Amino acid sequence: MRSHVDRREFLKVSTVAAGAALAFPCVCRSAEKATSAEAADKPNVIYIMADDLGYGDLGCYGQKRIKTPSIDKMAAEGIRFTEHYAGSTVCAPSRCVLMTGLHAGHCVVRNNKEVKPMGQMPLPADTITVARLLKQAGYATALVGKWGLGGPGSTGVPNKQGFDYFYGYLCQRHAHNYYPEFLFRNDERVPLAGNKIANPREDGAGMAVERGQYAYDLCANEAIAFVERHRDCPFFLYFSPTIPHANNEAGGKGMEVPSLGDYADLDWPEPQKGHAAMISRLDGDVGRLLAKLKELGLDEKTVVFFTSDNGPHREGGANPEFNDSNGPLRGIKRDLYEGGIRVPLIARWPGRIRPGTQTDLISAFWDFLPTACELARVQPPRGIDGISYLPTLLSDDARQKKHEYLYWEYGGPRAVRMGNWKAVGHPRGSRLELYDLETDSGESTNVATENPDVVDRIRRNMEAAHVDSPDFR
Repeated sequence: MRSHVDRREFLKVSTVAAGAALAFPCVCRSAEKATSAEAADKPNVIYIMADDLGYGDLGCYGQKRIKTPSIDKMAAEGIRFTEHYAGSTVCAPSRCVLMTGLHAGHCVVRNNKEVKPMGQMPLPADTITVARLLKQAGYATALVGKWGLGGPGSTGVPNKQGFDYFYGYLCQRHAHNYYPEFLFRNDERVPLAGNKIANPREDGAGMAVERGQYAYDLCANEAIAFVERHRDCPFFLYFSPTIPHANNEAGGKGMEVPSLGDYADLDWPEPQKGHAAMISRLDGDVGRLLAKLKELGLDEKTVVFFTSDNGPHREGGANPEFNDSNGPLRGIKRDLYEGGIRVPLIARWPGRIRPGTQTDLISAFWDFLPTACELARVQPPRGIDGISYLPTLLSDDARQKKHEYLYWEYGGPRAVRMGNWKAVGHPRGSRLELYDLETDSGESTNVATENPDVVDRIRRNMEAAHVDSPDFR
């Protein structure tokens, strides 16, 4: 078995050998270049990833009380995945999986490991990200929102990982604060007038005592502005808002939102009003973004994805049971049960994706990189774990390849989904729990004793999927 370092080197070398797109120079994208015959029929790609949004937080996934009309309409106009999974049950590794196409047993970042004074463990300089691949295929690339894969000055900052433009938060702790004193534009700190923290921290986190500018709103506007600026060339926009993550430093008042909107007068706990208002605020901006695409004549030229980085949280005073944020699933953020890792995925592409489609394809974040590469007609790296789900988007089920199994790890615990079987537990030293998701999506009945052969197969897959990391034990 390859070591962690050897695998990274293997991916670097094999990608250069296999991907013709890696020979493309990174140049400014002029309107003339962008409208050339080579680029004209490549679709724009927008990937929207909410933060800590649960499987049951959207109307189209069964939510009854939180209003999400724009996202529900997006699902009605596109395809809704019912068995899609995040890369991990917490932020940084889930985002690493998304960017690299490697699951948690192979990727570099496997936990929310801090690097002082600001940031998390950075992606290495030679990482092949989906942004880098699309940039080298002629796309303008942008990240707006939360990054979490490298702090200021590190090898992991977005502008060193394939993004032409970045606006938002580099550090996850900084991203807890919805009224921060600054955000980043590329590598520059941009002060936010009217925001003040009583005891400023080096990582930018904390609770504001004076509030002028709501950072999420600035990010939503910046995402739409990027689309307007790049209307004449193929673009990749990774919009990674912090909603509905809590401000952990604010304790029970951590669901920071300027207005409670339609929920203000309800007889709900204040954190639940804030949680619902945040989700509806995001929903409104998804609607604004889709309307902008139509206004610019980009509707049929743009694939828009919507998902969440992991399951719902119990932070900032929020209670995921109050509005059934994980739907029928067991567990929340930090769990490897379904509620911690199964997430919504909606895709919309007018004229290409059949409206009102639903799929039970078992898929995960590591499938996005090869999907995006197929959309951009660029060769993905060899050695990744993902499989393109573009055939499913286009209702070409006969061409859709499928995973033998999916794998997650978070610290010691690991999980595998193999067909309808799901196992959770430590691979060594304890028995695995086994669930039949076809009849027990809530993982309530452990059937490991009755199925020892299945447990043995899954245990072997767990062992095969994990490559040791010098950074995560």
